[in-house]
Amino acid sequence: MILITGATGLLGSYLAKLLLQKGEKVRAIKRKTSDLSLLGEHVHEIEWVEADVLDVPALEEAMQGVQQVYHCAAVISFIPAERDYMLRVNIEGTANVMNTAMHCGVKRVMHVSSEAAFGYAPEGKIIDETYADPNIKKRPYYYLSKQYGEREAWRASAEGLDVIIVCPATLIGGGWWSHQPNSLFREVYNGLSFYTQSVNGFIDVRDAADCMVRLMESNISSEKFLLTAENVSLRDFIWMIADELKVKRPQIAVGKWLMNFAWRYEVAKAWLTRQKPIISKESAELTEINFRYSNKKITEALNYRFIPLQQTVRETAALFLESHRLGKDYGVF
Repeated sequence: MILITGATGLLGSYLAKLLLQKGEKVRAIKRKTSDLSLLGEHVHEIEWVEADVLDVPALEEAMQGVQQVYHCAAVISFIPAERDYMLRVNIEGTANVMNTAMHCGVKRVMHVSSEAAFGYAPEGKIIDETYADPNIKKRPYYYLSKQYGEREAWRASAEGLDVIIVCPATLIGGGWWSHQPNSLFREVYNGLSFYTQSVNGFIDVRDAADCMVRLMESNISSEKFLLTAENVSLRDFIWMIADELKVKRPQIAVGKWLMNFAWRYEVAKAWLTRQKPIISKESAELTEINFRYSNKKITEALNYRFIPLQQTVRETAALFLESHRLGKDYGVF
């Protein structure tokens, strides 16, 4: 039996479907309010347990008879009001998963971290698995939460648990069109005018899930892998989307002054409307930084060939257009 936390999210849903296609028995945790739409007809093939990574007794119930755990559950947020909850889920929740796995005799755990756990790097440096940002405590709290979550995984590894850590780059592929970064397909389609020049790593969500399963099935242990296919500027990425959607490319480059104005405006608007801001101070800061990641380690370990980003964008754009035609707010491969 395989247990997945976060199976209702983007990466977790593709992972669950891949494991089911391979004939594996899959159990997953969910809340009463969880939306299972991304799993489609596969929902009924999964054994569900109502649990939360902050609820240890429920986790113990979910891990009975489990040999492998994929820990995908996490919170991504750059909004101050959500900070405390995010830190609890990403750090304490990871500690709970690791401790419960050891207590229940689970043989192997894969912890899904993030490229964010590496923090920032000097301009021009390509980040690989050996890099550690000496100023991580000054970075956005999401970055800090993912690095501290990794520390819980390494601590469990030191205590005898068979652990692998993966750090996916920005995931692209059919999912919720209201969730970043897939929300860019909707925003570009609706006439987005602005773009930023910063560089980031991208990977097709199907590749990320495939790499995870291959690593779990391998003899590799106590290792960390960056999962990234290509490093591309956000301008080029957004222009790819526009071209595939056959709409006008955004033409206005956003500089530091405009971005600083934007996040302050969003904070003020959120205070007045009681709605979540689209941009925060932390997320605005990220638009000024170039992140470049190496995929050498995962490529060599699995002899892996990634789906080209252009193909991922083309297929995701086609899926978005079909979802738009049907009036659906999500789409899946």
